[in-house]
Amino acid sequence: MDEEFTLQRQGGIARAKKLSSEERSEISRKAADTRWAKAEAEGKILPRATHSGELQIGGLSIKCAVLQDGTRVITETAFMKALGVYYSGWLSTRREESDSGEKVPNYISHKALIPYISDHLNPEDYDSVWYRSEKGTKSRGIRAEIIPKICEIWMDARNAGVLTGETAKAIAARAEIMLRALARVGITALVDEATGYQEIRDRQALQALLDQYLRKEFATWAKRFPDEFYHEIYRLRGWTLQDFHKRPGIVGKYTTDIVYERMAPELVEELEKKNPSLSPGYRRQKHHQWLTEDVGHPALSKHIDNVIVLMRASDNWDMFKRLLDRSLPKRTAANTFIMPGLFDDIEY
Repeated sequence: MDEEFTLQRQGGIARAKKLSSEERSEISRKAADTRWAKAEAEGKILPRATHSGELQIGGLSIKCAVLQDGTRVITETAFMKALGVYYSGWLSTRREESDSGEKVPNYISHKALIPYISDHLNPEDYDSVWYRSEKGTKSRGIRAEIIPKICEIWMDARNAGVLTGETAKAIAARAEIMLRALARVGITALVDEATGYQEIRDRQALQALLDQYLRKEFATWAKRFPDEFYHEIYRLRGWTLQDFHKRPGIVGKYTTDIVYERMAPELVEELEKKNPSLSPGYRRQKHHQWLTEDVGHPALSKHIDNVIVLMRASDNWDMFKRLLDRSLPKRTAANTFIMPGLFDDIEY
């Protein structure tokens, strides 16, 4: 049996030598895909990093990643190295216990830190995040949002005068540098920038905002634009009100420009998809019929009120457009800050 196995192995090696590097890579890839599929079927698969990079904080470089579920992680070994925490000397493989009796992570297992841990971390924060890197390597990470808390623990111990060794004091100094840097820019934003995830995040946030504004199906028509809005357009353009009920087609373009393009980024693009122009000047519905009752219509009403105030203050169309561009500029993803989940108070 051993002889047969040896012959099979030798035959496999010989066949492998005849393959090109591309063919060998393809075979390896398929084998890895098979292993991942089997692990996933057994419920054993780890979350995989979709974006990774090097985080620069106060002159310190730390590997970081964003996982499939959006979790931001800092590689544990990279974080410890950046702080100067090593598995030697006072830091042994035997971990100290917190006040709750839980084994604390190595990066805060210095005995002098124990009294200060519960002020910043809960026992569930001790759990490492195991994941696969983009290359498939099994890695252990720390959730990014607890990094500032770890730094605060080291600083509390230093400020209390309980860190006596030079190594521990040096770690606390690095923790302070890191915390000061994070005070200017949040850890999540830094990870997103370092990994390139911010483009995905911004797109998701923008879509979430548009979902708040727009319906899945259009509503029945109801008057949303007061007559004064159109009266002011006529006055500023120098038109007579005799033709008020037969408004020229250009009024529709004015409405898109001074209203919808200034309410939310890419709102007009989404409205065009839902309510396309079937012929010049004709759509099946009015754009406002696609706005939601809870967010879209209140935002529209508030915006129109603001526009009318600027119209009243203007002597002519050019003056109005200057005031409009200054006060209510067109909204784009580039000039609009969107925080996912915070749409209760729509800003203008």
